[in-house]
Amino acid sequence: MKAADPRDPPPQAGPLRERGFRLYWAAHSTSLIGDEITILAIPLAAVLLLDAGPAEMGWLTAVALLPSLLLSIPGGAWADRQANRRRAMIVSDLGRFAAVASVPVAYAMDALTMTHLYATEFVVGALTVLFRVCNHHVYASVLTADRYVAGNALLSGSRSAAAVAGPGAGGGLVQVLTAPFALVLDAVTYLVSAVCLGRIRAEEAPPARHQGTGPTDGFRWVTAHRTPGLLITGVAMLSLFHTFLATLFVLYATDELGLSPGVLGLVFAMFGLGGLTGAYLAPRVVRRIGLGPAVIAGCAGFSLPLPLVPLADGPAPLVVAMLAAAQFASGCGVAVMDIAANSYLIAVIPATLRSRVMGVIQTANFGVRPVGAVLAGILGAVLGLRPTMWIGTLGAVLSVLWLLPSGLRYVMDLPAAPAAPAKAAAA
Repeated sequence: MKAADPRDPPPQAGPLRERGFRLYWAAHSTSLIGDEITILAIPLAAVLLLDAGPAEMGWLTAVALLPSLLLSIPGGAWADRQANRRRAMIVSDLGRFAAVASVPVAYAMDALTMTHLYATEFVVGALTVLFRVCNHHVYASVLTADRYVAGNALLSGSRSAAAVAGPGAGGGLVQVLTAPFALVLDAVTYLVSAVCLGRIRAEEAPPARHQGTGPTDGFRWVTAHRTPGLLITGVAMLSLFHTFLATLFVLYATDELGLSPGVLGLVFAMFGLGGLTGAYLAPRVVRRIGLGPAVIAGCAGFSLPLPLVPLADGPAPLVVAMLAAAQFASGCGVAVMDIAANSYLIAVIPATLRSRVMGVIQTANFGVRPVGAVLAGILGAVLGLRPTMWIGTLGAVLSVLWLLPSGLRYVMDLPAAPAAPAKAAAA
């Protein structure tokens, strides 16, 4: 954690007053813009240029998600042994720049293939895992603990703003430049992120060298501490079941509900608008009800509106209103949950275990998504779209039950000190 510096602004000042966080936030926000372009441009390149079918699109999605399942825990063990995780994040940005930039180069040389796109998605996914497991070390080095919630609110606001503006901007770029050349801008955003990270001057927590650096240490810490352990389990369940809805939502909205692409785009934008609202409200919610209760309230706010999706029926305006309300409310809830939960976890995890525990969290959050996508596809084909959406909805709603016995409702403020490593806790 960053040591106090007499030159720092007073605690009540906003995080953007600090140069280190300002550069970190700029790097984060810039790369989010590029991510939104990639989400559209690579699948569109596969469909429009290479005539990819359903099976190929399924593999394209799977290879992008697979690194989160396979690499998060070993990547976290590696990151905890490093003295300079910021350097690893810069290398990750440069590697993603090269991987994404290779797509328009291959297209210009008439050499673009599905194998190339598979490789690009896997490499970008693997480097993103590296970036994420190092990320919280750097975040903790540029902010003092009293600004964690405010800093996470700014980062969540950037994510939500990208979710609102990104799909439209990405679609426009693809239409004007064609899918491969739209990726040039995406590649440049990774360069900008690398430059911003390179200008940060902050001391990170020292590497873990004397307490063991095995990849299972993070898992042992999670299982030894009830509150964060149940929080992570609840996040995994929520992510798994919400993937049911995310996987089938477009097909459900177009085939069963008859929505046009333009209307569907507006419905998606409501999630981002909800996220912006949640990012604005989160610090106030934390101050009003406490940090842990804010996590629980955010989880409930994310999941409880979801039944509106399979319930949607009737006249088109009513259907659109129900879907838009579900998207907006869920976006608001997940922003409050993420801001409060990330702030809590950064504070409670020992610095020497931070990347290993974050590797477990990334596996729980992102690694379950390929499983959820496969299950959603199988159940959707066997049971139908609406019944499968109900399964996902009810599973997501019940995920909040993992948080109720966790002790989070008693966590009013950020922990004064990290929870003990697993061995010490068991002693």
